[in-house]
Amino acid sequence: MMSAVVIQGFAGLLAGAAAGAVMGVASDVAFRFRVFRSSMFIVDGKFLLRTFGMRDSSVILYAAGVPMHLVTSGIFGALYPAAAWFTGLEILSSPLVALYVLLLWLSMLFIALPAAGQGFLGSKAGALTWLEQLALHVVFFVIYYGVLRVMGDPATAMTQAIR
Repeated sequence: MMSAVVIQGFAGLLAGAAAGAVMGVASDVAFRFRVFRSSMFIVDGKFLLRTFGMRDSSVILYAAGVPMHLVTSGIFGALYPAAAWFTGLEILSSPLVALYVLLLWLSMLFIALPAAGQGFLGSKAGALTWLEQLALHVVFFVIYYGVLRVMGDPATAMTQAIR
């Protein structure tokens, strides 16, 4: 029983890390082409380095920010299938996954960006940061849900394989 939730969580971790990688690269490319006012990798890197009292440079920002972004994306990716499994909800329900990603977007705006020193709704980066984050979370949803669908329901597949 517990192994099923671990398998579900691991599938979510992989899907979250994959979605976070695409989301982060999209953010960084849009930042470099001046379409977005910030890069998620840089914001995460600055937050991590500031937390440990370290000075930053562009190389160190990415060296800290990319892994931090992938780890947090993976963790948030793992939470949804584990919670859905515990509550008996359908893991591959697109409306439920969309609701979860909507909650992640709101958490980003009201908790993560202010905690990272970006101000309320990320306003220090720009007035449209909320919209940039919405676009990035749509990307996250598409990749995350797509990877979950490709993987199927890993706990069920594993249980059937064992039988």
